[in-house]
This record gives sequence, structure tokens and C-alpha cells, in this order.
Amino acid sequence: MMSRQYTIGLSSSSVYPESTAVAFELAADLGYDGVEVMVGTDAMSQDLATLKGLVDHYQVPVLSIHAPCLLITQRVWGTDPWGKLDKARDVAEALGASTVVVHPPFRWQREYARSFEDGIARMEEVTDVVFAVENMYPWRAGPSALGAYAPHWDIRQQDYRHATVDLSHTAVSRTDPRDMVRDLADRVAHLHLADGTDSARDEHLVPGRGDQPVAEVLAGLAEAGFGGSVIAEVSTRSAQSRDERVADLRETLDFARRHLGGAS
Repeated sequence: MMSRQYTIGLSSSSVYPESTAVAFELAADLGYDGVEVMVGTDAMSQDLATLKGLVDHYQVPVLSIHAPCLLITQRVWGTDPWGKLDKARDVAEALGASTVVVHPPFRWQREYARSFEDGIARMEEVTDVVFAVENMYPWRAGPSALGAYAPHWDIRQQDYRHATVDLSHTAVSRTDPRDMVRDLADRVAHLHLADGTDSARDEHLVPGRGDQPVAEVLAGLAEAGFGGSVIAEVSTRSAQSRDERVADLRETLDFARRHLGGAS
């Protein structure tokens, strides 16, 4: 019996501080199935013509677009949050990417937050691109925690049609990702593969280096017939050399293949 084939991609954030182009280069060299473009301060990540050129040069597809939702990208693709999502959809459609990853609004984005759940549903009515809302976490400082996201950091609190589960964010929020995946069921459309510890920092460790049940989550998704993409979103910013970065990304890919039950 042939093993199921899974799509395992590399987030361009995983090569930071190197450029988006390096993500395509390493994805091609290591055998990832594609790239998730984290639209950020790197001008390459923001420009459709450049991304098309990278796809053509490296023969690596763009699987997903991560909309610019971070504090440091508040002015990337304009300041209107809905305009950012419109742009992300247009870029995804132009590149043949199936998914746009989006964070819940920050709590201070009051108008955006009030209309977010209904607005995401409306956006999915006019495109084949999936808007997969990502689980976040409360901001922790000592014994205190701030709910910085609205309607909620826990995406199970809303009726989003599609979800992204991030295994570093579950560590920060002290959420069991097995429960989250089970509760979301077939709404899980996308997985950010990483690891973490009981830290207030969003660590994005190489899987197996933290305390999240990453192997169990992957095995459970495989057993359930998961049809979305598994995207390596690990931090290699502390790597002392390109060789060390490559080794971390190879280890992440091997971990995914091993625990999904077969090579992609």
C-alpha cells in the first residue's frame, strides 16, 4: 500500500535574517514542496514580480501567503487591514497559492476586530483562496497576561471556516495542541510546524527541541487524512553559519516526513 503524500513547505521567516530569495534557494536544495511567503519588511516579499521571478528561477511554488499582520509590518501594503488582506488574496491568486494566513486583529484595532469574523467569511465567498486564521496567545509578563488579540487569541472561540494551528503559539498560550486540533477538526487547513517551551517568548524551535507534542500532532493529522500544508516556521536567527541554518531546516523537514508517515 502506498503511503499518503503530504505537502511540506518552508516559511520564508525560517531563514531570517537572510532574504526571501534564500528561502526559495534552500527549499529547492533541501527538497521542500514549496514556500510560504511571510510578507514583511524584506522588499522581495512584498513584490509580486519578484516572487514570480523566484518561482520561475528555483522552480519552487508558493504554497501560501502570510499576510503582514505583525507589529513591525503595520505599514506594509498600506495601513488598512482589509486592504492588506485584499492584496494578499490578489498575490496568492496570481502565484497559484491556495492559502492566506492571517492573525486575529490586535485589540486596539477596534473597528477591524468588530467585523473580523464576518469579514473573513465574506472574503472567502469571492475566491478559491482559503483564509486560515492563526491561533495566537496572550502576552505574558510574570504572573500577568494581556489579551492583545480580538475577538480572541484562541481561534476556537470563533466560527472561522479555516484555521492555521501554530505549534509555537500553543506553547506560549499553554494550550495543548492535540486538543486544539481535535476541537477544530476539519477546520484545520494549515499547520505551522515548530516547537516551544513554557516561555513567554514565541520561540519557534526546531521540532523536537521543545516540549510540545509535535510528533503526536503530526501523526494525528496523518491519521485523520489531513489535506492541507505543513509549513516549517522555525527560527534560525541564532545560527552561526549557513551550514548550521541548513542543518536546522533539514532536521525540520526530516521530522515532518518521519511523523507524517512518509516522504512528500
